[in-house]
Amino acid sequence: MAIDSLFRPLVNKCELPKRAARFFAASGISPNFLTILSFFFAALAGLSFIYSGKYVILLLLAGISICLNALLDTLDGILAREIGNANKKGDFLDHVFDRYSDVVIMCGIIFGGYISCEIGMIAIIGVLLSSYMGTQAQAVGLRRMYGGLLGRADRLLLLIVATFITLCYPYPFPASGPLSYSLLGWVMILFAVLCNITALQRFYYMWRSI
Repeated sequence: MAIDSLFRPLVNKCELPKRAARFFAASGISPNFLTILSFFFAALAGLSFIYSGKYVILLLLAGISICLNALLDTLDGILAREIGNANKKGDFLDHVFDRYSDVVIMCGIIFGGYISCEIGMIAIIGVLLSSYMGTQAQAVGLRRMYGGLLGRADRLLLLIVATFITLCYPYPFPASGPLSYSLLGWVMILFAVLCNITALQRFYYMWRSI
């Protein structure tokens, strides 16, 4: 079971995000602004990954940026519900920027030299297809799907952990050979495998449910 489906109900019941949403509402900040701001931090993370090969300290900025991206991506929906402004247009905008965020973060890891372009592209395809299957379920009359081996919350958590560990230990393991990657590279390999499996899981569930 993915973290998305396991912890989403807990997040919705938690008071702290709701208090933060009330603060944003009182400040006149819109949910769409938080959505766009979350993408800004994703882009900042991607750029940080690209240049972290020369300046490893940028991994700290990348990790913090992914944390802020995840936080704001959670708060935009809570804020929309808090002010009674949850609508299809905001939901659509959120999903579009989520996909752009996924791509720019992973492209940053690829262009930063942490993984080969071939494996990186397979990972990106898996992420996009698993997310597509999740929302396409709703389009064909089913409930939106968050289940499967690896959801978005899972990916972000793994990226955050891998980024901070790579900051402390930026060396590949094993030290040599065709499968010698840093932890960030191994996480991308994990995405390439598990995200494509997740897409197939969601497809199978939809096919049987339609």
